[in-house]
Order: sequence, then structure tokens, then C-alpha cells
Amino acid sequence: MNKVFLSVLCLSSVLMFPALAETKVAEMPTSQQQAKQSVAKSELIKINSATAEELSTLNGIGESKAAAIVEYRKTHGNFSSVEQLTNVKGIGEKLIEKNRSQLSL
Repeated sequence: MNKVFLSVLCLSSVLMFPALAETKVAEMPTSQQQAKQSVAKSELIKINSATAEELSTLNGIGESKAAAIVEYRKTHGNFSSVEQLTNVKGIGEKLIEKNRSQLSL
């Protein structure tokens, strides 16, 4: 009797859990990181005109670094090169290299 009960229990759990997993995956919203990556891959970011929100779609650029880029641009004028981003606090060469294919003036 116990073997039958355990067999039924195992079979029902195998049948129920995949359905629950599919439901939860369908209900979960797309993560912000996935959204950032899809936006960043699909278009170039013009550092001389991009908003903080657009800049924050780049890898390694959060809201505070994006705001710092916009503030630097307001204070010092447009960037003459992508490399000039290193003048912004918190932006280094590695970060620029990681995003170079997505950056333009």
C-alpha cells in the first residue's frame, strides 16, 4: 500500500511541478538587466545628447554615473571624444572599452 501511495505521490509531483514552473516563468517580468542589454545592443548611445535614462542602459552605468555624465556635459560642454568620458568621476577606460561599440558622439 505504501509503495502505491509513494508512486502516486511521485507521479503527481512530476506532473504538477513543470506546470507550476512554466506559470511562474511566464508571470515574472523581464529583469532590468535584460532590458538594458537589449536596448544597448539595438542602438548607439550619443554621449553628447543622451539622457541619463539612455546612458544608464549601458553596461556598468547606473543612475548615478549616468547623472554624473550629464552633469559633466552641462558643466564642460560636449565631449570631443568617447575617451573624454574618463574625465567623469567613476568612469574608467575599462568601462569605456566594455561599451565602446555602443557609444558615439
